[in-house]
Amino acid sequence: MSQLTSTNTVDALEVAKFEAMAEEWWDEQGKFKPLHMLNPTRLRYITEQIAAHFNRDLNKPAPFKGLRLLDIGCGGGLLSEPMARLGAEVVGADAAPKNIPVAQIHAKQSELTIDYRNTMAEALVDEGELFDVILNMEVIEHVASPQALLNACEALLNKDGLMLCSTINRSPKSYLVAIIGAERVMRWLPIGTHQWHKFIKPNELHHLTKTSGLKLIDKSGFVFNPILWRWSISAKDVSVNYIMAICKP
Repeated sequence: MSQLTSTNTVDALEVAKFEAMAEEWWDEQGKFKPLHMLNPTRLRYITEQIAAHFNRDLNKPAPFKGLRLLDIGCGGGLLSEPMARLGAEVVGADAAPKNIPVAQIHAKQSELTIDYRNTMAEALVDEGELFDVILNMEVIEHVASPQALLNACEALLNKDGLMLCSTINRSPKSYLVAIIGAERVMRWLPIGTHQWHKFIKPNELHHLTKTSGLKLIDKSGFVFNPILWRWSISAKDVSVNYIMAICKP
């Protein structure tokens, strides 16, 4: 990992939580079950936004060929792998060292070429890296400084580059759903995985992105239906999980 000259956003306690679960990334019934359930829905949003922004046809082979993509907090590669299958040149970055070999082994088994690195956004800035697309998914609520992370993302984006950023709203409903429901009742996640006070309201995230010099394109919610037992995308309901499409003008 390079020596940082910018603010280090890594929260060591948050990294340790996910390192402890590293070997379970690809276990659909394990501690990352919520992400596996959500993944098809967030992938649909991500691919549609990238295709629209860069005028790509998702029905063609390798529609993202020629695009360089950074997956921040890549974990075991749940998003990096489908992006590589769509033709993107993918760099997967994670601050937790144990996640990288898990991701590398799975990519090799899947016969995919992905550049996985135990590093962070600020180090990539120092190295002069640039990307067309950044996936900043379920990461910003775990860092020490959300503003510093977004500043780094702005520096890493090419002009007219696109960032997809998802997180959890700091609302009474999110406390009931994400903390009480997911961690204590359903036991989908270990207790303490999330800290409610670190959740970010949509208007706060919008302000942070503007401060970084980025422009909001779209805001949507991910909504879980406990009766149908599935996720969907909502243009209005951002009360718990939500995502923003953001570009660098």
